[in-house]
Amino acid sequence: MQIHPRIGPLIRHEIGSYQRPNRVPRVVRVTTVRPPRAVSRKTVRLLATAYGLTIANLYYCQPLLPEIARSLGPHAADHLVAVGQLGYALALIIIVPLGDIVPRRPFLAVLLCCDAAALALTATAPTAGLLLAAGALIGLTAAAVVNTLIPYAAALVALDERGRAIGTMLTGGLTGVLLSRTVAGLVSQVAGWRALFVGAAVVTLLLAVVLTRVMPLAPPDLALPYRAQLRATVRLAATHRLLRRRSFIGACSFAAFGVFWSTAAFRLSEPPYEYGPAQIGLLALAGAAGAVVARPLGRTADRADRVRLTRATLALGAVSFAALWAGGHHVAWLLIGLLAMDTAVNAVHLLNMSVVYGIDDARARLASVYMTVYTLGGVVGAAVGPSVHAVGGWSATCLLGAAFLAIALVLTFTRTENP
Repeated sequence: MQIHPRIGPLIRHEIGSYQRPNRVPRVVRVTTVRPPRAVSRKTVRLLATAYGLTIANLYYCQPLLPEIARSLGPHAADHLVAVGQLGYALALIIIVPLGDIVPRRPFLAVLLCCDAAALALTATAPTAGLLLAAGALIGLTAAAVVNTLIPYAAALVALDERGRAIGTMLTGGLTGVLLSRTVAGLVSQVAGWRALFVGAAVVTLLLAVVLTRVMPLAPPDLALPYRAQLRATVRLAATHRLLRRRSFIGACSFAAFGVFWSTAAFRLSEPPYEYGPAQIGLLALAGAAGAVVARPLGRTADRADRVRLTRATLALGAVSFAALWAGGHHVAWLLIGLLAMDTAVNAVHLLNMSVVYGIDDARARLASVYMTVYTLGGVVGAAVGPSVHAVGGWSATCLLGAAFLAIALVLTFTRTENP
């Protein structure tokens, strides 16, 4: 008798032993395996929208660094990008593992309210120190939200749809990142950078209300104490070489991204460009190809050789910094390099996640390990980038970005892997 896969549980019969007269002893043990929950693509798109709106909060500051520095003093915003990424990494270690062991709906609502409070604190910060503290809190809460949403979406779909679902989520996230810079620049030009963060706080509160009403109230996936979950996360990282390698590849890729975006606003505010925040924000739209390519690449990742695709995109990223170097004085090369760099970095991230989320069913743990290492790479790039730019100029900055991607490319040849 056949049981419809979307109605009944899957049944597995295992042969053991029990006493039966004049027969070979055996036992039949029946266990149930929960099938994948089928959800509509509309639900995944809603989660992707929430992802984009939340991650945007972390990137609003990037085109506004010169404006913030003029308001709060020289160098006040030099490390704002880095502290946001550092808060992001900290959340991945101590908060994201909760996603497997607590109900997600109230968990996300609390996190989004805290994120809104951090945005309001940024809008009213009177000193650089308070601004940096608020920036770290934004990174902390945004990381916890988006890295709960992504594995949640991956768990809702069948295995052969996972790449498509992750691609949809990344499209929402990348769109949020790209539009955040443009919106930030335009709003700041009209109303100032503080008004931008007030508006972001209001949007985040509304998002908390929407998700609370839409997301189903479900029990946690695992019944574990918090400490046991943390220990299991550490064991997961120690056990899976593939997880560690993909995490380090992602870290190098995101470090290159951090190098560029922590220095680009300062370079574009200098001659020959002398751009304002609105122009810098509009320039960020050149990276829109990263969002456009995410969904088709997600479908390709479900059936193609992910190792070769990863190598190709890393090579594209390394070459893109040659165009960005030429773009120090020619805007056409800057646009070409930005488009190629954003596409490569986002494609590598998608390919990594399509591999990583298939390693184990405890996807919050996987997200915690992969995204912690990935984000620490961004922290390193965002922290080192401004210092390298101050000492060696735009040429040294581009060389550093290309070096990070070249290291990631070398890592893909260290061992083969089964996609």
